[in-house]
Amino acid sequence: MSTKLSFTRKSIRLVHRLRQAEWRRYGVLLLAGKLLGILLLLLGAYVANPDLLGFTTYAADAPPVLKGNDIINPLNTMWTLIAAFLVFGMQVGFTMLEAGFCRSRETVNVLMECIVDTCLCGLLFYAFGFAFMFSHGNGFIGLNWFFLQGVPATYEASGVAFLAFWLFQFAFADTCSTITSGAMIGRTGFVGDLLYSVAVSGFIYPIIGHWAWGPDGFLVTMGTAGNFLPAIGASFHDFAGSTVVHTIGGFVALAGALVLGPRLGRKFKRDGGGPMLPHDLTIAASGGLLLWFGWYGFNPGSTLSAMDFEGVGRVAANTTLAACAAGLTAMTAAYIMSRKWDVSFTVNGFLAGLVAITCPCYWVSPAGSIILGGVAGFIVVGAVELLEWLRIDDPIGAVPVHGVCGIWGTLSLGLFACGKYGATGPLAADNSAPLTGLFYGGGFSLLAAQAIGSLIVTAATFTVAFAVMWAVNAIGLLRVSAEGEAFGLDLHEHGINAYPEYVISATGRPSAIDHGTVHHAPVPHTRPIEQTS
Repeated sequence: MSTKLSFTRKSIRLVHRLRQAEWRRYGVLLLAGKLLGILLLLLGAYVANPDLLGFTTYAADAPPVLKGNDIINPLNTMWTLIAAFLVFGMQVGFTMLEAGFCRSRETVNVLMECIVDTCLCGLLFYAFGFAFMFSHGNGFIGLNWFFLQGVPATYEASGVAFLAFWLFQFAFADTCSTITSGAMIGRTGFVGDLLYSVAVSGFIYPIIGHWAWGPDGFLVTMGTAGNFLPAIGASFHDFAGSTVVHTIGGFVALAGALVLGPRLGRKFKRDGGGPMLPHDLTIAASGGLLLWFGWYGFNPGSTLSAMDFEGVGRVAANTTLAACAAGLTAMTAAYIMSRKWDVSFTVNGFLAGLVAITCPCYWVSPAGSIILGGVAGFIVVGAVELLEWLRIDDPIGAVPVHGVCGIWGTLSLGLFACGKYGATGPLAADNSAPLTGLFYGGGFSLLAAQAIGSLIVTAATFTVAFAVMWAVNAIGLLRVSAEGEAFGLDLHEHGINAYPEYVISATGRPSAIDHGTVHHAPVPHTRPIEQTS
């Protein structure tokens, strides 16, 4: 017979015993002993191996402590990349503009120079150009990030992924190099072009650009205690590159044009001649409009911030208005001189307005943009005529458009900054310290800072560029031989014509129009086809 109690009888027995004080004391002591044993076991396990019980706090489990340049803002990064693509697309515009304004026999040379300059600039800017310009170093040159080694996640505290920022700035560097070649069309040897392009993209543009755009450039910190010219009380500003890109490119172009001298057969107005005619104004005008389109990456993209909604819209609107005003004033000025509605002056006019607004576009009002753009249109026509009088051969007007109007745009900030806007930012604008120009009651401090910065950059650029051009020319590589130039650069340097299926004839010249009468070329007689049976 089994003596094992059922669950029901065990429960009845437990209830009966809990009614007795002695059994209750025994139960409490038993339960307390077991709990104490469990606690001692856990304590021993923790002492022996804390990780076993999961009480260790890992760094990965704690809230991350991130610096500003460790956090990538995806929206700002994509905005900067889109702007970079637009700026790079300006190379198509520059290529078309230069090809249209040159003679047909040097078109292939223009195409090759623009393409190869881009390829060369990319590698140079990767190797050391970007490091010289945008890394920390001293007031004159950057000393880090060569070959893009050791770069952080983002550029400074912009929130823009570092390589996206690099791509954006490469497109700017390429623009500067392309500006240079425009004034040297028709007589520059291809090897000489490669040599001076190395100097421009690898050294001149990035090192001088560091002064105004580098994180510790001496023009950036100018006017502050312990830095360059503290008595000025204002630093140099160039939002998108009227000085850094356009003045540098324009005055390198001037140095090249002076060292090269004019093209063979170029007869200036004061000698009874005039500019050599462009061979395709359709291409030139279309290229100019493509440049205008690309400028919407150039200027609004320089905010590096899609979050600065008001700033991006203001910059885009100011860019548009300045170009419109300059195109009309340049057209008007040209008509006053020649009584003709000149498309080449009109194209260079709106380009001059775009160059001028590039520096002050963030800080001026729409009305200010129209005024300074309108002035740029008159300035570019006057500068073209001045170069013609000085017998300087600039086939596309690179020096007047980029060099001279780049200076005007830089100075215009000191006049037209409206006192409402301070600095763009990764999340929003910071208008706590707005820039105020002379015409808005800001005094001469900002204008003086702009004038000093522009003068330093212009003088340094021209001096170094002239020395480089002179050296390349001294070894016989800058200018092609007279025979090669007379033969045409396309065939002499590249062995092919741009238009093998076309015959460029005298009937397309404006001289065919005389006092409203169109002189048609005679129709050639053809032999009738013989009938065959």
